[in-house]
Amino acid sequence: MNKMNAKVDGYLRKAKKWRLEMEKLRAIFLDRGLNEEFKWGKPCYSFQESNIVIILALKETCSVLFCKGALLKDAKGILIKPDENTQAARQLRFTDISEIVKLEPVLKSYIDEAITAEKAGLKVEFKKITEHKIPAELQKKLDQMPRLKIAFAALTPGRQRAYFIYISSAKQSKTRESRVEKCAPQILKGKGLADS
Repeated sequence: MNKMNAKVDGYLRKAKKWRLEMEKLRAIFLDRGLNEEFKWGKPCYSFQESNIVIILALKETCSVLFCKGALLKDAKGILIKPDENTQAARQLRFTDISEIVKLEPVLKSYIDEAITAEKAGLKVEFKKITEHKIPAELQKKLDQMPRLKIAFAALTPGRQRAYFIYISSAKQSKTRESRVEKCAPQILKGKGLADS
């Protein structure tokens, strides 16, 4: 069993919900030889400096997020995408420790498979930015404002993708137009949606 991280100890001590479930998951991950770290305010388990799995204590579930879960075969068909735009990560959700105990052998095999993928240097193939459909409202604004079009083209693919998702997630065209107007100054500054 690998060494426990003191920050994770503190996090688990303070946990008001899912503590038993997180402790069980922790024991499983450490038993598989993963390194325990504390990243993004969550227990994170890595292999050779590559993140393998993260424990998420959510409102309704205690979840396990496989960082490159798209690479796993998922022989049991139990992994889910956290949301429709997720490309790499896959999640397992639990509502009781008995579910974790029941799936422990499967969890261990999935972790082993994730480690094997890391050793082999496998990478998740992400959609190219050109494969994303540009929201019509954004395209219209880019066509109207050459300066905005140049600024948008200069953004990283990840930043462009975030704008595509944010704008296109609105159901009404009027809301999408409003989001384009709101985002334009940020784009002109060369910043992503979440940049300050």
